[in-house]
Amino acid sequence: MTDTQQSIRRTPARRKARQLAKHLRAERPDYAYLKQVFRHLREELGVEVQRAPKKLPHVPTEQEIRSFYQAVWHGRRGQDVVMIKTLLYTGVRVSELVRIRLGDVDLDGCRIRIEQGKGKKDRYVPFPATFKETLALHIDAQQHASASHLFEFSWKKPYSDRGVRKILARYATTAGIEGPISPHRLRHFLIPIHLAENPKNR
Repeated sequence: MTDTQQSIRRTPARRKARQLAKHLRAERPDYAYLKQVFRHLREELGVEVQRAPKKLPHVPTEQEIRSFYQAVWHGRRGQDVVMIKTLLYTGVRVSELVRIRLGDVDLDGCRIRIEQGKGKKDRYVPFPATFKETLALHIDAQQHASASHLFEFSWKKPYSDRGVRKILARYATTAGIEGPISPHRLRHFLIPIHLAENPKNR
């Protein structure tokens, strides 16, 4: 309690609530109305809302990102590599990635159809021609496995949003990255060091 608060004699909060309730009860207020009343009351009294400072996100070092890169390649899990490349090249959200069906991929046009993405709208996202062969081989393997989605577990169940994030977290742990990295931020860090199609890093 501050010195200012100690010098002001305030009615206990519970008692003050009872006093206010006497004035409001007859109007049978709901939560939305009370929220508006107290917002305007706060403005009338000039009370500022004290917000907790936002914690800055973990920013991986260049070495950590390179270590992540190496962890992915050394893991030698083909589907993980294709999945991460798809995230990097297209910029799709994880929730969109896990819904991509094999028929949504247009290899000739080098694009992928995203249904009901941001804003509940359908759109196409491009991918570079250099990724076409890798993606075609992955699709061929999925078709032979009778899969319906671009990324599925061995028991023909599509990846989940949580599952993809766990895969990324596993590589981050292997790379020694302490803080969590979201797929969106990961894309911005990895692109500059050319994760994909860099022969010297194969």
